[in-house]
Amino acid sequence: MTDSTSTRRDFLRATGASLAAAPIAAATASAQAPTAAAPQKTFGYAIVGLGSLSQGEILPAFLHTKRSRVTALVSSDPTKAKGLAAQYGVPDSGLYSYETFDRIAQNPAVDAVYIVLPNGMHAEYSVRASKAGKHVLVEKPMANTVAECDAMIAAAKAANKHLAVAYRLRFEPYTQAMIKMARDKEYGKSRVIVCDSGFNIGNPEQWRLTKKMGGGGSMMDIGIYSVNAARYLAGEEPTEVFAMESTDRNDPRFKEVEDTLTFQLRFPSGALANCVSSYGCYLNRFRVHAEKGSFELEPAWSRRGLGLRVFRGNTIESRTMREPDHFAALMDHLAECAATGTRPVTDGEDGRNDMRVIEACYESVKTGRPVKLI
Repeated sequence: MTDSTSTRRDFLRATGASLAAAPIAAATASAQAPTAAAPQKTFGYAIVGLGSLSQGEILPAFLHTKRSRVTALVSSDPTKAKGLAAQYGVPDSGLYSYETFDRIAQNPAVDAVYIVLPNGMHAEYSVRASKAGKHVLVEKPMANTVAECDAMIAAAKAANKHLAVAYRLRFEPYTQAMIKMARDKEYGKSRVIVCDSGFNIGNPEQWRLTKKMGGGGSMMDIGIYSVNAARYLAGEEPTEVFAMESTDRNDPRFKEVEDTLTFQLRFPSGALANCVSSYGCYLNRFRVHAEKGSFELEPAWSRRGLGLRVFRGNTIESRTMREPDHFAALMDHLAECAATGTRPVTDGEDGRNDMRVIEACYESVKTGRPVKLI
């Protein structure tokens, strides 16, 4: 599902937030607050990769954006690209192949490139987009390695352009409410965070199950939801990681990559996170156990229909909120950041810090020992 750390100080810098969650509030306001006159859709996106996520979610999301519009498409299939261009009003001058991608530098209608490619291609096209003088929004995981993340960050910095990772949940109200409850200590200090993400993956021939394109298995696809959620709910970076793996190598799906990992994170505040990433079963819940109560999202990572509940003693309270289009909200956020010169909430450092945890999980599985993150 491509959709489908340092220190505490680094975390604050990476999210652009204080523990009081100022940008969370800002993102919430951006997603929820009505405006007297919505900005015109002047921020143009090139969508790179026209697979199921782009066709099913990202392109339709432009119907709900306030600032953003699609102005270019990049695909290896010209017939598909032309059909979608006609559907979404993209001119022939905005159609590119991967061979002609760099010509996007000469297209003033493109302000940003949204990379929706297999994980193994993220770094290359992010760097090329930055060199073309465009802002970059890249699907998660940001890249296959921390080293690739570093190269992407450096390229964006050299171009003086934004680099953001498409953590869509950060721009929807349920997740923002969970973060606020944790940061404000509404139910006391957070003690245990539980983040479970998984689904039963099919087709063993898909790129997600290859080491080269996927970079790994469930951890690089669905498990990153658990990693990112544990970090933003804790409001700080983990200092220690321990992981265990369960993979049936006789299963044709898992010849190269892992199936299920459980992993634990230790945070400077003393909070612990227990997390699961799986390609073998459906898991969709994030929960915070605090001193005076607990609160959870279930479903937690779905694209719509999320559910927030608060537990205090024998009382269970359900909360309902308006759900915006996740993809529209994250694309408009980058547009707003470009217009105001502010740092994206989910910038390259945020994506790098997730990848740092994932690499530590793989190392822990390999050695059978906890891994320190300094």
